[in-house]
Amino acid sequence: MSITSEDLLREKRRASVPKARRTAVYVYQTPLRIWHWVNALAITVLAITGWFIANPLPSLAGEASDHFVMGYLRFFHFAAGYVFAVGFLFRIYWAFVGNSYSRQLFTLPFWRRSFWTELWHEVRWYAFKEPEPHKYYGHNPLAHLFMVVIITVGGLVMIVTGFALYSEQTGLGSWQDELFGWVIPLVGQSQDVRLWHHWGMWVIVVFVMLHVYTAIREDVMSRQSLISTMISGWRMFKDDRP
Repeated sequence: MSITSEDLLREKRRASVPKARRTAVYVYQTPLRIWHWVNALAITVLAITGWFIANPLPSLAGEASDHFVMGYLRFFHFAAGYVFAVGFLFRIYWAFVGNSYSRQLFTLPFWRRSFWTELWHEVRWYAFKEPEPHKYYGHNPLAHLFMVVIITVGGLVMIVTGFALYSEQTGLGSWQDELFGWVIPLVGQSQDVRLWHHWGMWVIVVFVMLHVYTAIREDVMSRQSLISTMISGWRMFKDDRP
């Protein structure tokens, strides 16, 4: 079959069309992005220092006053705990004054059948059972569920149990004791609260590892930005259709 001049012109026009179109949506506002990274740093410090508090370093020779390693670890743990708690309060505030995406952390449309259908698609997508991903401006349904359960509910549990344990240091009548001291007798005893607090740490640590993996995976495979979105605030979509 001979190639006509019209065929050549058509091929030229097709070649001149960009192979990938990009669209962008401003999703995460600056205060929310700052909270995200400060929260990530606080969780890192809490996890590391919390592990050493649960598994103290060996005793050192000499007077105890010459070594304050565990004291410093406890101080950084408590300081990071305050940062985490204040950040949590700020995050609640920003859910009221921020855009619609800032409210996803505290709302979960579990009554919608479409939510669970989309969530199952995401499960299959992460299991390499779906050929194409669905794209979302905010969190996808699976991420949305885990964010609410781990960050919102789990974070609240860690704050409550953490300050309950801290109230033992500040003493009876302190504001920590007045607000959170009831947790210890409710759960049983101090050691029970420590176990729940410790297990909660590991749940969050595992979640963080999965969160980082899925964010990198989505950046590569779903052709939409995730990591850079939490830096710039813009969610980028790459469309390969000609």
